[in-house]
Amino acid sequence: MTTFPLLAVLLPFAAAAAGLLLSRWRPGRPPTTTRPPTTTTGADRAAWIAILPTAAAAVLAAWLAWTPGFSYFTHTTTPASPTGQPYGTITTGGVPISLTLQADALSAVLGVLVTLVALAVQIYSVGYLRDDPRYPSYSAFISLFTSAMLLVVYAGDLLVLYVGWEIMGLCSYLLIGHWWEDRGNSRAAIKAFLVTRLGDVGFLFGIFVLGMGAGSFRIADVLARVPEMSTATVVTATMLLLAGVAGKSAQVPLHTWLPDAMAGPTPISALIHAATMVAAGIFIVARLFPAFLAARPTLDVLAVMAALGMLGAALAALAQDDLKRVLAYSTVSQLAYMAGGLAAGSDTAAVFHLLTHGAFKALLFLCAGVVIHHVGSNLMTQMGGLRRELPVTFVTMTIGFAALMGLPPASGFFSKDGLLLAMDRALAGPGLTDAAALLLYGCALATVAVTGAYATRAWLRTFFGEPRAVALPEPPPGTAHVVDVREAPRTMLVPVAVLAVPALLLGFAGELHVAFGVAAVSVVLALLGAGVVYAFWRSDPLADPARLLGPLRAPCERAFYADTLYAALFVRPILALATAVVRTDDTVVDGAVRGSGRSARGLSGLLRLAQNGNVQLYVSGLLAGVLLIAVGAVVFT
Repeated sequence: MTTFPLLAVLLPFAAAAAGLLLSRWRPGRPPTTTRPPTTTTGADRAAWIAILPTAAAAVLAAWLAWTPGFSYFTHTTTPASPTGQPYGTITTGGVPISLTLQADALSAVLGVLVTLVALAVQIYSVGYLRDDPRYPSYSAFISLFTSAMLLVVYAGDLLVLYVGWEIMGLCSYLLIGHWWEDRGNSRAAIKAFLVTRLGDVGFLFGIFVLGMGAGSFRIADVLARVPEMSTATVVTATMLLLAGVAGKSAQVPLHTWLPDAMAGPTPISALIHAATMVAAGIFIVARLFPAFLAARPTLDVLAVMAALGMLGAALAALAQDDLKRVLAYSTVSQLAYMAGGLAAGSDTAAVFHLLTHGAFKALLFLCAGVVIHHVGSNLMTQMGGLRRELPVTFVTMTIGFAALMGLPPASGFFSKDGLLLAMDRALAGPGLTDAAALLLYGCALATVAVTGAYATRAWLRTFFGEPRAVALPEPPPGTAHVVDVREAPRTMLVPVAVLAVPALLLGFAGELHVAFGVAAVSVVLALLGAGVVYAFWRSDPLADPARLLGPLRAPCERAFYADTLYAALFVRPILALATAVVRTDDTVVDGAVRGSGRSARGLSGLLRLAQNGNVQLYVSGLLAGVLLIAVGAVVFT
């Protein structure tokens, strides 16, 4: 049983390797590059290769979470090698690296979330991308993505964790840019890769600071030695780690990549937003929570980041017309809720909301995929009246929106109540400064109302009113299917129906200690936001309720011009500097080389005049030289 974490990581990895190597192979025929990239048989084979190992990994993860008393698969339980070091230990100078995995309570429950969402996405993708010629590589990259996230979840060493952390960045780039024929998709993939890499620079240095301060990269050793470290070391390490957390979990100021990542297939959006990339940053803070508790300035910074992110992203979601971008900004806002709970000192509430959010956000994205698959567009201006055409999707997406708004008895009600209670207690607690705690709690309450508003707006514009969809011709690769009068294929509906169960009932799995005062305020605020949007929609069902924002609508739609600001402060100056460097290299460095060549050629031209092949000129020069020597000898002697 101690090998279960290792098997859970290796099974999706083996599926990725097999999917890339075997999905296009036909028995009796060697693979060729001239044959079409995939066939029905190849797609079916790729689907089974992806689904079965992921299902096995989900069973193993569930067993680990269910089995009481299971703790570690670490080098302390392995025999020593002839050199005296335990097997699985790499000596690199003063601090060894331990190739260890662990399955404590935190990693066990996160492992279940990752594998179940990945399994739902794999099954859903069979129907969603049934005609895509690159489906085999797509399913293989999802398997690699799953394996990388499981390595992060089960890693017992910070550097082993970092390996999975970086592989996830590669997979996100490959999957967001799956439809790379569209230049916008490839740019979105590059943007996601570069922005997250920027945060990962700080993350890696934070790992180094913690490891050197503790004398070990093993997570258990690092946490045990946090009390022995100086305050400066802990604060420096956690601040650097926070950069990586902001990048992976799309928090202010490194949040701008996530909305553009909607360029990828919708199932990938569900995977990234619910169980892998964005969940990894929150998981890291929860995994190293004792270190963050010992760094009070870091918690203040985290609280300010969370406050700005949750309210700003919620307002941005209220103004979007693209359904997937609404959900993308919603993810930024909900992750900021979790970051706020961690800053307020409650890792339990943050992890609980991470689990419920994984369920209902995966459900919402997969339902959005059904809607887009049906309509042929991401824009809500081309949707409406779909509750009769998509009854299953309507019911399940309603459950998802209820959980997102925090309405009872949906799961989000219980988990969001825990976060708000933690932030309320932080006002009088010793953890955060008064200003940070007040900003955090005030923004959290305002975000509850805005969340109710944007969720209700998306629900009404998608499923109510007059149908506005118009059948489109068969789209080019990289866009959704045309309008269909039927519900989605069964492979898409089954994962949606299954995810609706935890989205509705997962809240009852936790300890039901509801703070009725905080819960009542939360529900009233959510209903208030929903009621305002409903009133605006009811007055004119054809108009967008986002008009309630008034002059703030344009800034909210542009996400407060964060991309424009970054372009002005960083992108254009760096491009100008790069242009100056190129010109300097061309005119100064290469110019000096070219100039020395021209000078040498000119000098050689002068010397060539004396080497013209005229023997009389050579003899005359020789006699002139002898004469000059003789005259010099007579004169100077």
